[in-house]
Amino acid sequence: MNTIKTIFCAAMLPLALSCAAQKIGVPQHITVKGTQFYKGNTPYHYIGANYWYGSLLASTTVGNRERLAKELDELKANGIDNLRIMVGAEGGTLDYTVTPALQPKQGEYDQALLDGLDYLLGEMRKRNMYAVLYLTNNWEWSGGMSQYLEWNGYGTLPNPNIPPNTWPQFMDYVKQFVTCQPCQEAFKKHIGYILGRTNAYSKVKYTEDPTIMAWQIGNEPRVFTADNEAAFTTWVNDVVNEIDRLDPYHLICTGSEGKAGSADDIGVFERTHNNPKIDYLTMHIWPKNWGWYKHDNAKATLPTAISSTMAYIDEHIAVAQKLNKPIVLEEFGLPREGESLDRKSTTADRDAYYRAIFERLAKSIKAGQVFTALNFWGYGGTGENNPANGHWRKGDDFTADPPQEPQGLNTVFSGDSTLKLVKEFNGKIK
Repeated sequence: MNTIKTIFCAAMLPLALSCAAQKIGVPQHITVKGTQFYKGNTPYHYIGANYWYGSLLASTTVGNRERLAKELDELKANGIDNLRIMVGAEGGTLDYTVTPALQPKQGEYDQALLDGLDYLLGEMRKRNMYAVLYLTNNWEWSGGMSQYLEWNGYGTLPNPNIPPNTWPQFMDYVKQFVTCQPCQEAFKKHIGYILGRTNAYSKVKYTEDPTIMAWQIGNEPRVFTADNEAAFTTWVNDVVNEIDRLDPYHLICTGSEGKAGSADDIGVFERTHNNPKIDYLTMHIWPKNWGWYKHDNAKATLPTAISSTMAYIDEHIAVAQKLNKPIVLEEFGLPREGESLDRKSTTADRDAYYRAIFERLAKSIKAGQVFTALNFWGYGGTGENNPANGHWRKGDDFTADPPQEPQGLNTVFSGDSTLKLVKEFNGKIK
């Protein structure tokens, strides 16, 4: 499939566009050849960032385009040219759901937010940057799959972030998405609507825009339980086929956490991604959430977090090698010292953790291995957070952390020493 896409793209793009790209800086198209990304005919490796709120920041209603320009320039200055971005939220009933939603109601769209997505991609295009766009979310903080279920008669979603602990009930609720036929039909219509768009600023169809590196099914779609593997696999293949039918020009991936999103079974991860139309694999790593790192015992647990991370990466490299696909570590993060939300607090542990991952990536690239790129979580730029309470409320600045979490918990802000580290290693791998 990778070869077919490459041939299709070469035939599709006129010579004039190729020449124009070199003259005026339009991004070159990203493809996959074997187990490597290519930008034109050159191998493409990157240390990018998660910037999920980018299209919201670019909107005229809740955004700040001056801030956006400054942040895109800062990212570019630190060698960051790849951003993982949420296409938009689905309207939710929880008090912390991302607001405003791209779909306030099923099938209805906030045109100002679509304009924001257009504007963001247009500004990235000017800067030779690339977007990985995910089309829904496994988690309730942006509506996502649970909102589709609520829209289609499955009852009120259990809020997993208020007492009593309803995470098990929430997981069981969202698990139903892959067997909910009206949900799947609505999601397919959403895919068709977004992929059928033409950018109002660049005048380029989304399906022909090299600024878009890849379409991603969603953020962390999960199998949940082993008995759901068959239904999940059928759904993944159906969505992948639909995206490929609508847009054979761009890369496709799932947005999976890897083993952690596959009933904690690396074999499930391999089987659910054994589709030639899935162009590359992804993995996510959260040492704090998974109990590897404890801020109140950082000295003892940071080495454990690093060693466990390396083992997780190696386990997924083995699967990618077997499936002959590149793999990207597209989410990982670590809090500041003591989980402080004060941006003056030290990021020494975070930087040590990032450095270990960056060194592993550099080693893989040097050896020609399948682990070829990453996106850290996440870039908050110049956004303001409130260290007193942390949590996001409507009207607050967007930062990298999702709204139900303390704002600044895993955010890399402008001026953080972490950015210098990113710049250092982007220089080494490029």
